[in-house]
Amino acid sequence: MNEIRNAAFGFAALALVCSASVSAQQRMYKCVDDKGKVYYTQTPPKECLGRETQELSRQGQVLKKSEAALTPEQRAAREAERKKKIEQEQLAREERRKNEALLNTYSSEKDIEDARARALKQAEEAIKGIEAKIAEGEKRRKKYEAEKEFYAKKPLPAKLQEDIKNNEIELKNQTELLVAKKKESSTINAKYDEDKRRFLNLTKGKPASPAPPVAKK
Repeated sequence: MNEIRNAAFGFAALALVCSASVSAQQRMYKCVDDKGKVYYTQTPPKECLGRETQELSRQGQVLKKSEAALTPEQRAAREAERKKKIEQEQLAREERRKNEALLNTYSSEKDIEDARARALKQAEEAIKGIEAKIAEGEKRRKKYEAEKEFYAKKPLPAKLQEDIKNNEIELKNQTELLVAKKKESSTINAKYDEDKRRFLNLTKGKPASPAPPVAKK
């Protein structure tokens, strides 16, 4: 009984091996060498080593495709394309984030203009504050100049020398800050112009937000 069973297993294994061998023989490989010659063989030919190769069924269907080996230039180009795609995806995500933040911040054009007015007012108040400090500094400078006249033929006291030096530094810093603050108004207007442009593009065709109810007195 065991001998019959072993024989059956042996025949089955042999059948599997033969079937696999026949299946392998039914497949073909197609490739084109560097001279344009097309090969159809049961094993990939050496002439197509490193080139694109197709594994075909007996009916000519492509079962598997092996890409050609890339040249250093092709690898560099593919890597550059991959990095470019990643960068574009990051830019797109950042753009979506900015758009969401914009829509969460403003509900109408009026909101943008109100925010612009507040920012410009703050900048103007800062300018007035700096101008006041500069005026005070100029008064101190004139005072120190008058004191220097008193010591025209004497060495200046160390305290007066230090005061004059500090006054010059303060006036220089405040003057530079004033120039920067005056430029800030242009920057503010440019920012809110851009916010307004993007807001209109994002809400184009959408119904306007209802106006808030007026509180009764």
